Amino acid sequence: MTLDTTLCRTLGIDHPVVQAPIGSASTPELAAAVSDAGGLGTVAVSWQSPAETRETVAAIRERTDALFAVNLVLDPDTGAAPTDDLLGAALDAGAPLVSFSFGDPEPNVGRVHDAGGSVLATVGSAEEARAAVDAGVDVVVAQGWEAGGHVQSEVATMPLVPRVADAVPGDVPVVAAGGIADGRGLAAALALGADGAWLGTRFVATAESAAHEAYKRAVAAASEDETVYGEPFPRGWRGQPHRTLESGTTERWDEAGRPALEARPDADETVARTPEGEPVERYADLPPLAGMDGDVEALPQYAGQSAGLTGDVLPAGTIVERLVNEAERAAERLAGATEDD
Repeated sequence: MTLDTTLCRTLGIDHPVVQAPIGSASTPELAAAVSDAGGLGTVAVSWQSPAETRETVAAIRERTDALFAVNLVLDPDTGAAPTDDLLGAALDAGAPLVSFSFGDPEPNVGRVHDAGGSVLATVGSAEEARAAVDAGVDVVVAQGWEAGGHVQSEVATMPLVPRVADAVPGDVPVVAAGGIADGRGLAAALALGADGAWLGTRFVATAESAAHEAYKRAVAAASEDETVYGEPFPRGWRGQPHRTLESGTTERWDEAGRPALEARPDADETVARTPEGEPVERYADLPPLAGMDGDVEALPQYAGQSAGLTGDVLPAGTIVERLVNEAERAAERLAGATEDD
């Protein structure tokens, strides 16, 4: 059984598997590896400069001829460079696909289309999905509450995906995000009406991600009930809930009654340093990255409830292959059960 969905046909990819941008842990190597394996690799560029964005896109293009996407967070409170500048840099460098999240994509859709690209937009409700389609987006990503990192929805993936699938025209692919880490999750997403799955936590624990080795191991070892949702790491992006692994920092915050940053007595404490020697304070929104020193596990180890399904650190291409094989077997089991009835 081949998983040939509307998403595959719309974007021209072999498999309905999309690697979420995973913020600072995303790399050109990871995006290229996923795309080369037949999925869609994505790299986050929101916290880069326009020059760095051009370099990132060029680095992916050097590694693969396959399609890939760049992700831009539209929320102005992130402290990121202006969207206009980053989008222009990405399109000028030849990014074929752009995904937008945490904001209204409408002002930017025409610009991407004029450059010959396609647009993905992340939504957290059926209403947002309808608005995205009205704005002209090509693919809708329905992100459920189980997701890791910064979370755009208050609804779980299982009820959200059918609502979004019912809200948009049949020729607009819907991608399910949140709580998916294996082929069974991909098959379930398709059964719910999605045309593909968007995975972030699973791709943190890969050879190609920029996550610190301790972060990768922590994700691989975590269970489904070892994540925390709220705003334990607001320094850098205020007011946006997120999901991370439990840690000494989240325990401090929780035991103190989950106070605002200003009410945390240890908020100015330096817990780690970047590879360049810059201090990273407790409650900063920067995850543990390769080359960091210090108590890196005190930083936000962004992960969704699907961490319990991760299990090991693998090459990204191997993960795509496993996802597809597992999903095909799951679909065959379902077909067999239907035939038996």
